[in-house]
Amino acid sequence: MVDYGHALEFGAFITPSAATPEAPVLLSQVAEASGLDLVTFQDHPYQPAFLDTWTLMSFVAARTSSIRIAPNVLNVPLRPPAVVARAAASIDLLSGGRFDLGLGAGGFWDAIEAMGGTRLTPGQAVTALGEAIDLIRELWRTDERRGVFTDGKFHPVHGAKRGPRPAHDIPIHIGAYKPRMLALTGRKGDGWLPSLGYLQPGDLAKGNAAIDEAAESAGRDPREVRRLLNIGQLAADPQEFAERLARLAIDDGIGTFIIAADDPNLLQRFGEDVAPAVRELVTAERGTRGVDAAPVRSAAALAARRDGIAYDDVPAGLRAIEPGDFDYGDVRATYMRGGRPGLVLQPSSSEQVAEALAFARRHPELPLAVRSGGHGISGRSTNDGGIVIDLRSLDEIEVFDADRRLVRIGPGARWAQVAAALGEHGWALTSGDYGGVGVGGLATAGGIGLLAREHGLTIDHLRAAEVVLADGSIVRTDASTHPDLFWAIRGAGANVGIVTAFEFEVDEVGQVGYAQLAFQVDDVAEFLEGYGRIVEESPRDLTLFLLTGGPRPGQPQVVQLYGIVDSDDPDTIIARLQPFAELAPLVQQSVQLTTYPQIMANADLGPQHGAGEPHSRSGLIEHVTPAFAAAVERMLQSGAVPFFQLRAVGGAVADVAEDATAYAHRSANFSVAALGSHPDRLDAQWRTLADHVDGMYLSFDSSERPERIAEAFPPATLTRLRRVKATYDPTCVFRDNFAIEPAESDAA
Repeated sequence: MVDYGHALEFGAFITPSAATPEAPVLLSQVAEASGLDLVTFQDHPYQPAFLDTWTLMSFVAARTSSIRIAPNVLNVPLRPPAVVARAAASIDLLSGGRFDLGLGAGGFWDAIEAMGGTRLTPGQAVTALGEAIDLIRELWRTDERRGVFTDGKFHPVHGAKRGPRPAHDIPIHIGAYKPRMLALTGRKGDGWLPSLGYLQPGDLAKGNAAIDEAAESAGRDPREVRRLLNIGQLAADPQEFAERLARLAIDDGIGTFIIAADDPNLLQRFGEDVAPAVRELVTAERGTRGVDAAPVRSAAALAARRDGIAYDDVPAGLRAIEPGDFDYGDVRATYMRGGRPGLVLQPSSSEQVAEALAFARRHPELPLAVRSGGHGISGRSTNDGGIVIDLRSLDEIEVFDADRRLVRIGPGARWAQVAAALGEHGWALTSGDYGGVGVGGLATAGGIGLLAREHGLTIDHLRAAEVVLADGSIVRTDASTHPDLFWAIRGAGANVGIVTAFEFEVDEVGQVGYAQLAFQVDDVAEFLEGYGRIVEESPRDLTLFLLTGGPRPGQPQVVQLYGIVDSDDPDTIIARLQPFAELAPLVQQSVQLTTYPQIMANADLGPQHGAGEPHSRSGLIEHVTPAFAAAVERMLQSGAVPFFQLRAVGGAVADVAEDATAYAHRSANFSVAALGSHPDRLDAQWRTLADHVDGMYLSFDSSERPERIAEAFPPATLTRLRRVKATYDPTCVFRDNFAIEPAESDAA
């Protein structure tokens, strides 16, 4: 007797008949309505009487909503694995993660050109199928940047591009009978899928033994391999049928039963009568024998766990992604920084955020990162070996008072999504310049965006927030409720809690002019001065950013300006831009009458696979003075700064009092940012600007220097922040993102 402890599943094996092409689709819908877990189809592309399996599976996926879909099994010799990988990932993405992949050796290995058209020996067929499995899985690993290179004898690839990545970790089930194929299943398969009609008494036990031995020799737990079985109707009476299947589950470890039937009544009885009876019988038997449930994670995944994390203590229901999990490659890094956290928690509610934070508090020695979109240039939304609380599931965007233009937005939403949702009402909320940035980080640091000079910072539109505090309590804060917390959130929010919902008052914004201008510049300092002067003299409806880098040998210096004129009048737009056009020769220009949502739809909202460590410095200035401009030109000529940016602030930003929010540098007209690949060279060059800047914008500075806190916050602001920190986070739970010491530490 062998019972691997798998949760029981039941499926259907439906003939893909082309005679009545709608029939397999309707039968799949019957299977789904009857509660079956899986619907499968044989793959015989050489059969003119059958529909193409891939086409049919895609159609079934579109006509169903919950049932999983799989080939039973795919004919690998006639299905090139590189094509299979992309087809499988595509149907998995389109179906919402409902695809399983069944593979079989098939009978057409003589079609492989690598063998010169000769039929493969059984050993060669095993090798070819193993290569196919490896190649398919490697092509799904999109977190790796380099192309796929294999030296396989049957399926070699040299530089194949990866992707797309499936919606979930697609299990690969192998249809196998012979010893070498069974051993391959144990080493590399996620499931064994034979048909009962092809087996002799004792073959299930022999097959299980061969798979188990191979799995253990490969360092795997045999329970990682699900045992599936294609069956016919073993008995007319549902209870007798259920008892026979229960014995197969208990004695032979079968976890998935797939009935071959094209009769809708039989499928209905199988799902509604037989399956529940089998589950009841097996549950009772397991209870008396004390059978352990099959592990959720493989032995390899468990071996990838980092020291010092109580993985088994993660609260039930809280999604946790570990280093060995399939999804880990898509959550470990940010837009610009590579990371290898020990655990990524993805709560789906404020209560789960509190649970995640409680778990993190039990690991005070580990780094803690809180992530919204993961774009942050500062890189503090990932770490190495620590815990990340990833808020991407808290992405609701809701209009709750249309008359007052009040909206509630979750921290995990991206600004492109926010712009699109608000644009439906003719509204906008200033929010940086890239739609892939997450709401949470930007909306607690400040929010210097393309509408800043007219509409202020993002934080200036915040009217209330829901916050999970360091002790796990959930509070609502606004100007009259926890006012000191509300003050701190707007500019230093990462120090006092995790905001799980923002309530903003947004602006009416219609069509706007969006300009992208590139200049050939001979005198960078003079150009910078001119840009600064014109921006300050311009009406507030213009917000224009400047971007450039170090000169390239043999090429002219190019400076780019981009931004918005909030007007739908072409003449007004051109009038606002004309003074800039006179600063230097234009080498490229684009001026469009468009909408804010279209401008912010400039981002890939998919997974982020940053690498390395970002090195950036940030500052704020009131004016682009000749001395500042000259210092910038020298810094650019050093070659240490390939990216330099000035963002226009001023205007409406300065209408807010210096002490109204934790973002205090309201008199600044420009934000300065510089990025470099080498921190020492970058810092050395940045020091040449130190006498010209006052303050910094937190999200653009990756420095870990202790003195950066005093640079970021004026003395009065920092004193107040330390008092707030002492009230809401006295033990410094939030210590890894521009951490401020609580006021009580003075005495110590």
